[in-house]
Formats: sequence, C-alpha cells, structure tokens
Amino acid sequence: MSDTSAPASAAGFWEARYRDTGRVWSGRPNELLVREAGHLTPGTALDLGCGEGADAVWLAARGWRVTGVDISATALERAAAHAAEAGVGDRVTWERHELGRSFPEGSFDLVSAHYLQSPVPLDQPVVLRAAAGAVADGGTLLLVLHAGWPSWQTEPPFDAVFPTLESVLAELALPAGEWTVETKETVRRASASPDGAEGFREDHVWRLRRTRGSRGGR
Repeated sequence: MSDTSAPASAAGFWEARYRDTGRVWSGRPNELLVREAGHLTPGTALDLGCGEGADAVWLAARGWRVTGVDISATALERAAAHAAEAGVGDRVTWERHELGRSFPEGSFDLVSAHYLQSPVPLDQPVVLRAAAGAVADGGTLLLVLHAGWPSWQTEPPFDAVFPTLESVLAELALPAGEWTVETKETVRRASASPDGAEGFREDHVWRLRRTRGSRGGR
C-alpha cells in the first residue's frame, strides 16, 4: 500500500498514530487468532505487529511464552501495561522492530501476523518470508490479511493492492514438502462504518504447519 501524502517514515507514522490518540484497538484478541490457535499446544510464540498487545496477552494467558513486536514505542508501552494488568507480564517480552529492516532472533512454535498492511511503505513479502523462516520444526505460521476495503467504503482513503489467497502462498515461496496448509480461506465478518452503517469486511486467513525435522541444521 502507498499514500503519497503520508509521512516518509513508517516509524514516524505509526508512533504518531499511537502517541496522538488514546487507545487505538479494542483490547480483545483477534477472532481469527482465537479460532485458529485456540487448540494449539502452548510453547513459544511471536506476535508480529502486536500493537497494544491484545493477541500477545491472550496467548500468554493460555500458557505461551510470547515475544510481541511493534514499530511504535508507545504501542509497546501500552502492551506491557496490558500484560501487567492481566497478570502475564512475566510471560511476554516486548521488542521494537521496523519489520523489513530488522526482525527478532530465534525460532518459535507459533508465528502470528495479523493485518500487516500499511498506508506507508512496508515490504510485506520480505516480512512474511521472514515470519515463515522463524517457525520452529512442527510449528505454525498464522497469517491474516484484509482481502479488500469494507463494503461501506465507497471512497478508499489511499491506493492499495490487496492480496489473494494464492498470491501470498506464491510470495512465501515455501520449499516443497516442508509445509502443510491447514487453513486457507476467506472469512466474511460484520463491519460497521464510523457513522454506524452496517456492512461487512472480508479477510484472508492462512494457517500452515512446518514439517517436523524440515529445518535441519538451519
């Protein structure tokens, strides 16, 4: 996605988004995370673009040891406060990264990335490939991306190219035989406009499992 009127700095854009407003998100975990990860055995998890921390806190409360990553220091401060209030502060580590330029070290049993889409520059294919590379043997990659604008959005606020189910798999360039696609579908959910008009929005969801032993010595 791109917007020629937006600040050139992604870090500046997102820091201003959080710093200049109150709470941005609901504080509840993403519904598709709950649906797709609720049955997984807890281990280590990486939450990319964690925002104010709702997904990371939900995972930590279920026994995961979580690394939450965001570009905004203000978002991470709010996330840490949320985790502390929920009593799981000792189960979450927070790291600031501008994804596409830096990335957390290590491998994880679950790598989750919800809505890594931005009105300022973001090399999404590079980030998603790094996410796949961070999945441990037998681990899970969970990706959720908007499939288009909400049905009530008659004038898009900026130019955007939305992915298809197949285009993301192609961009990931996953080695044959090393991954199993467990979920690949488009989900429609209710979405109301700021003035209360009813509508819907569609999201794409991919859940893939890395074959145990496929990482070898990497």
